[in-house]
Amino acid sequence: MKLKEKASARVKRIYLLLEARSRTDVEKSIVDYIGILGWAKASPVFLEGGKKEGRMILSLDRGEVNNVRAAFEASPMKIKVLRASGTIKGLD
Repeated sequence: MKLKEKASARVKRIYLLLEARSRTDVEKSIVDYIGILGWAKASPVFLEGGKKEGRMILSLDRGEVNNVRAAFEASPMKIKVLRASGTIKGLD
């Protein structure tokens, strides 16, 4: 029997459509700005998507969006947040 998880205990995520050169650039900019503990709080997950070259979808905890966006702005790498949405379908 599978136990059900309450909706209030579920991690609420937001999806960011990013324009970046590589996944390692995104990871490095987040870790450099908010550190390992911030990385764990944000729990980022890279998803398949981004129909054009150089675009990717990043899923993360909703409460850490401002910190991750600040990390992208503070990094010397050219990482742009094109869209943010509560659903993957909303990024199209």
